[in-house]
Amino acid sequence: MPSSKDYLEFVLEHCSGLTFRSMMGEYVLYYGSKVIGGIYDNRFLVKPTKSALELIPDVRLELPYEGAKKMLLVENIEDEEFLKELLEALYRDLLESQNKK
Repeated sequence: MPSSKDYLEFVLEHCSGLTFRSMMGEYVLYYGSKVIGGIYDNRFLVKPTKSALELIPDVRLELPYEGAKKMLLVENIEDEEFLKELLEALYRDLLESQNKK
């Protein structure tokens, strides 16, 4: 089931700085220049970086689609302060992993 534009707009409304690209009925999400996750079947999923796992210790891991790696389900979408902290942590982790390569 493709994700709805309404759900995408709901997530974007609470997550300052996110941009997106539509891909096969779903949405890939960017923070700065980094892909941090996406909207899959009306679920906000992010990459399981070390900092993200620390910020959401009892998180559910879910598959965005068949054959993909598991991602973290973000359920607390209305807590904008938490989301800002999460997005910045994801971005830092992704930058660091890029610099190590």
